[in-house]
Amino acid sequence: MSADIIDGKEIAGEMRQKIKDRVMNLKKKNIVPGLSVILVGDDPASQVYVRNKEKACKDLGIKSKTFRLPRETSQAEVINLIKDLNKDPEIHGILVQLPLPDHVDPDVVIEAIDPSKDVDGLHPVNMGRLIRGQQCLMPCTPHGCIIMIKRTGIDIKGKKAVVVGRSNIVGKPVSIMLLQENATVTVCHSKTVDLEKETREADILVVAVGKPKFIKGDMIKPGAVVIDVGINRLDNGKLAGDVDFESASKVAGWITPVPGGVGPMTITMLMHNTVEAAERLC
Repeated sequence: MSADIIDGKEIAGEMRQKIKDRVMNLKKKNIVPGLSVILVGDDPASQVYVRNKEKACKDLGIKSKTFRLPRETSQAEVINLIKDLNKDPEIHGILVQLPLPDHVDPDVVIEAIDPSKDVDGLHPVNMGRLIRGQQCLMPCTPHGCIIMIKRTGIDIKGKKAVVVGRSNIVGKPVSIMLLQENATVTVCHSKTVDLEKETREADILVVAVGKPKFIKGDMIKPGAVVIDVGINRLDNGKLAGDVDFESASKVAGWITPVPGGVGPMTITMLMHNTVEAAERLC
């Protein structure tokens, strides 16, 4: 068998057209959604991500303002900037690009963001609301993963879902979202005993470990939905996911490619959250 490809570019494109329509409706009410991104340092990958976010904002009619700060910027200076943006009525979303330099604590910085403007969905208030099943700005990548799973047409309810990775950005929140869709969820990590046994039982497998081609085809249940969140730069310069696509695509029923899978969805969900934050003012 050969897996069906879950095309993140296609799904994101469809969603962006709907977001563009929502932006137009807000503008009729004299509200222009505004996103501010704070980039500290010169990490090459971060700079690419920020440029992609700026382009997405421009394409959708969202006002974008990026603050590119030198690496030596102090934590206090970053927090003071966030406080100013919290008070700015024309800014509906604030995103601090991770990773930050070692001398800046990401937890402290994220907690300084007004939860109503936390379009990354990582503030403890939004994470707490997510756990409680309350309305919140949801983390972008996990939310995109759920949408992609649903696009396969399978009913998540009752399925066994395995999440490999337990980060605050992807692993933990996506496991909560899968629970809310009534899946039976197992979270695996570096201390998991017999990882292969767990992954082979998964109807839905979400992988976010940051290790290229970590999950092989023989670790996947035939017909499973495989969501590969990883994006790794190989020695030859090519990109690879956390799943070995070549072997996995021969076993899985559906699979996301890298690139062109989860990546486009992450930025699209950021745009969605920015517009949602603005809509709440109506």
